Amino acid sequence: MKLMLVGTRVVAVAAAAGVLLAGCGSASKDGDGPDPKPSGSAEQGGRAADGRKTDATAKPDAKESTLPGALPSAYEFTPNPDRVPKNADQARKLTRDAALGENDWTAGMVRHTPYESGGSWPVLPDSCVWTRSALPSGVLDSFTRRLDIPAQGGKGRVQGAVTVTVHRSVAGAGKEIEDTVQESFRCPQQELGGGQRLSGLMSLRFDQKDVRNADASLFEAGKYTGPESGGIQDYVWTKSRIGPVTTAVSVKGAKGYKNSDLLRIAAEGGAKVLYRVELELK
Repeated sequence: MKLMLVGTRVVAVAAAAGVLLAGCGSASKDGDGPDPKPSGSAEQGGRAADGRKTDATAKPDAKESTLPGALPSAYEFTPNPDRVPKNADQARKLTRDAALGENDWTAGMVRHTPYESGGSWPVLPDSCVWTRSALPSGVLDSFTRRLDIPAQGGKGRVQGAVTVTVHRSVAGAGKEIEDTVQESFRCPQQELGGGQRLSGLMSLRFDQKDVRNADASLFEAGKYTGPESGGIQDYVWTKSRIGPVTTAVSVKGAKGYKNSDLLRIAAEGGAKVLYRVELELK
């Protein structure tokens, strides 16, 4: 992993990122969500789920396991060139088909107001106050859906968002990932508008050998405050890339939710949107 900041909180962020990465293993074909951990436990030795002896030092074959929900040892998906969007209309179809709706993410989610937005680009200037601009020339489309877990049973309202972006090139999508990693280093405190604020942000770029469902992934964590937030809450965010397409999932915490709850929600959303992107590109 590439650590962008140092200090005692890095250890906690790294541990949380590891939990998220394990949870983002793969979305099941029937839409039930990600497998919580790789099958077989080959890294620990002993016997795999199918009874075969495993070697603790051996690296499993990426195509060896046929167990339901099993994770490959490396990400090998290659987009079909005929399915990669070439223009804005094709990109808009992909982003809207891949983005999660209220019935796609996790049980009990409802539409946030506003629910959908697209056709613009977020910019973080030196003021660390987010603004929006027209789409850059290298971006065909970017589309966001916002979903909430309503306040109930003494718990507050959790706010989630998923964004799908289509670049004209793989290089452009890769640059988005690289730029994002630098943003928390440059602006550990960020203003989102409308009285919303992020603080104590830290980003981790996953080592590619640890990523099983995308060409690249990163994780960010910090604290969130805003109207009706009920005080300072945890915040988690992940961004991934498959070919020229990037996905981002954010979860703003609420009263009664632990950080592990937010990680589970983010892992589920991240795995599902990446699987949907694959379906669009295969």
